[in-house]
Amino acid sequence: MRRREFFGFVGGAACWPLAASAQQAAMPVIGFLHAGFPNENAKRLDAFRKGLGEAGFVEGRNVAIEYRWASGKNDELPAMAADLIRRKVVLIATPGSTAAAVVAKTATATLPIVFSSGTDPVALGLVASLSRPGGNVTGITSLNAEVAAKRLGLFRELVPKASRYFTLVKPTSELAAPFVADLQKAATRLGIHVEVLHANTASEIDAAFASIPREPGNGMLFGPEGFFYAYRARIAELALRHALPTIFDVRDYVDVGGLASYGSDYLNVMELTGNYVARILKGEKPADLPVQQATKFELVVNRTTAKALGIEISPTLLATADDVIE
Repeated sequence: MRRREFFGFVGGAACWPLAASAQQAAMPVIGFLHAGFPNENAKRLDAFRKGLGEAGFVEGRNVAIEYRWASGKNDELPAMAADLIRRKVVLIATPGSTAAAVVAKTATATLPIVFSSGTDPVALGLVASLSRPGGNVTGITSLNAEVAAKRLGLFRELVPKASRYFTLVKPTSELAAPFVADLQKAATRLGIHVEVLHANTASEIDAAFASIPREPGNGMLFGPEGFFYAYRARIAELALRHALPTIFDVRDYVDVGGLASYGSDYLNVMELTGNYVARILKGEKPADLPVQQATKFELVVNRTTAKALGIEISPTLLATADDVIE
């Protein structure tokens, strides 16, 4: 190799990192903020990426994502949000994490935020209204808290002999109050009283189940709560051990042994969230994107768990179910 060619080669090689750095800098970076655990949300994250991909954005190709998982330590969310803002992400996505959405909203009034939440985002102060969000926040509401009446009605059909009802909530969660209010309203119309139990830690979940008398006719209802979702296998096992029929808000509990679930198709909700992020990346503003409401809902029952609990599922309910796990 000639000396001139050699130095030309070296000079070109030295420019490669700079060129690569410039190309990387041009790629939009999304901040992803979540209160939960990455491994517990793998399927949901895949659905979020699918929503992005359907709109033309592929992670690592033309968009980058900075992930921040609080892993159940919600008090760390504010520092994580501040870090994402310092890194100059183009927006913050909080799909499936209401706690993260509230923190992000507090952290910035200018950076776009896209959420998906299981409760009313207006009541939470995330948006001014569903049709006209205003400000820098928009997203998807799965309406899980608002379908409490339907979930309760299905549970009565599933367990007609139930006479004493319980629900478990995380009292420090933003989702707890609206869920309990909707559930009690629905219960009152049906002449039912629902006893509210509290759990802020894993050990308190165990204690809550242990506090329920081992008597026939007891039943439990769960609403949306990311903290409980992380312990869904443990909760399903506790319900079976205590011979307690239980209905949940999403099918993931049923997949690991829970009795039944009724709620929005959450993978679809995550896809919609990814799609909204893509629309903002293409130039639309959160204030102009109305909050979408979930339209796909599903009833899932676990026939194996029903048999273990001595519950015979009616043919009508089986025919109504979107999926039956044998």
